[in-house]
Amino acid sequence: MKSKTIIIAIFAFAALVVATSCKKNLDLFPPNDLTTEQVYATPEGYMQVLAKVYGGLSMTGNEGPSGQPDIAGGLDEGSQVPFIRSFFNLQELPTDEAVVAWNDQTIWDFHYMRWTSSDVFIKGAYARPIYNITLINEYLRESTDEKVAGRGITGADADKIKKSRAEVRFMRAFNYWIMIDLFGKSTFITEADGIGTFLPQEISRKDLFVYIESELKAIESELSASKSAEYGHVEQPAAWALLARLYLNAAVYTGTPRYADAVTYSKKVIDAGYDLQPGYFKLFMADNDKYRNEIIWAINCDGLRGQAYGNTTFLIHAPAGGDAADFGTNGGWFGYRSTKAFGAKFPKDGSGNIDSTQDKRGAAFYTSAFKGSDAQGNIPNMADISDFSTGYHIKKYVNKRSDGSSVSDPTTTYADIDFPIFRLPEMYLIYAESVLRGGAGGDAATALSYINLIRARAGAAAFNSSDLTLQSVLDERARELFWEGHRRTDLIRYDMLTTSTYLWPWKGSVSSGTAVDSKYNLYPIPAANRNSNPNLTQNIGY
Repeated sequence: MKSKTIIIAIFAFAALVVATSCKKNLDLFPPNDLTTEQVYATPEGYMQVLAKVYGGLSMTGNEGPSGQPDIAGGLDEGSQVPFIRSFFNLQELPTDEAVVAWNDQTIWDFHYMRWTSSDVFIKGAYARPIYNITLINEYLRESTDEKVAGRGITGADADKIKKSRAEVRFMRAFNYWIMIDLFGKSTFITEADGIGTFLPQEISRKDLFVYIESELKAIESELSASKSAEYGHVEQPAAWALLARLYLNAAVYTGTPRYADAVTYSKKVIDAGYDLQPGYFKLFMADNDKYRNEIIWAINCDGLRGQAYGNTTFLIHAPAGGDAADFGTNGGWFGYRSTKAFGAKFPKDGSGNIDSTQDKRGAAFYTSAFKGSDAQGNIPNMADISDFSTGYHIKKYVNKRSDGSSVSDPTTTYADIDFPIFRLPEMYLIYAESVLRGGAGGDAATALSYINLIRARAGAAAFNSSDLTLQSVLDERARELFWEGHRRTDLIRYDMLTTSTYLWPWKGSVSSGTAVDSKYNLYPIPAANRNSNPNLTQNIGY
């Protein structure tokens, strides 16, 4: 770590600003020839760094889609540095929900579940949260009351900076949640570590759980109430939602179930004034910033002023083929689609095609680009993983506005779609699963009513009480939350990711699927990180 009197290269960035009135604007971060003292000399400087804290989840470097990346080290800025694309790859590709046709470097190893500690995609996925945390720690060091007052910043400006500290601490907790979920441990640094030449220590999974929990509880009263902050800023319900997700997976993370706490915190979000948005697919369109009634927090993406190939731009190009215009973009990459096992979660008509009249979410299974396929243009069987014409094609993210107006990028290369991190249906599903797993403080009748709210929007038949089982909740999570970065975590919680309990095409490199080593429930600590920091230990089996 460099001295703060040296050029702060990590700060130079064209950052996505989270602005009022549901608008998405861009603010230029200070030039990279400024020192820390110069950057934080004004209230505007603080707000630009705050924008970078948020923007680090949607953008990759100083010059939009490429050039001066935040993270170097031989990583590709478009595919290995971005948060959204890395998170999607590591959460979805090892599952039944996603497979990719390209054989770029080691990308097939994720669906085959045969990755190693030298994998460049894993290296990038480890680097991004730690980079974000490093930036956050610097902000927290520079935004203390003493620092702010010493720079002559007072009144409303000082109050705004003080309030922003809770947001930034949430962002650090969120980035550490990424580490606890993907890697089971983490390089551990906080603002107390200062800046200098030292090797950070490692924190265990159990200790990191306690840290994330304590941080979220410490700040929940300091965050803005539901839907009262500027769009894109985190609010109290985001902290509650992350706690609910943390508690749902506590048995995996620590060995000790916390389902009662998952019930409590999911209910806090549910009771915070949210409702389901009529029209499921509007939530994944270019103007989804309008739907704060359901989206609790999303990562802002802007196709004109926040250009990157690794945010939701990736999610409109990668699954498109010759039908790219239907995705609201100018070209398909002929890459990502889903497996027959995932398609089996949806109701079929008499001809065996997915029937979106029985579940509107089934309309995502779509393409018009191929012949010799079912009525929706899909060839469910996947004899060759590299053949994009096989598998189920998915159209979930669409770079069009629901009101019919134009998107921000006239070339339609880059997407305006914000990436939802927390939505109300996830809280309904957490409540239901936690009750079924014995979590106190909830009841089965309420759980059933929540699931049926989700199904009613989808036009699906209501569940009876006998239909509400752990398996049916898992399947409902797949239908509702697919391609949002949940599936790997869900399958691990149900002990289905690596075992033979549930198989899908090409799991374990076998066309019909096979069990794999349980070590693949966690990703390895990248070899490059361990080589540079002997304080880091490897996960078992790698």
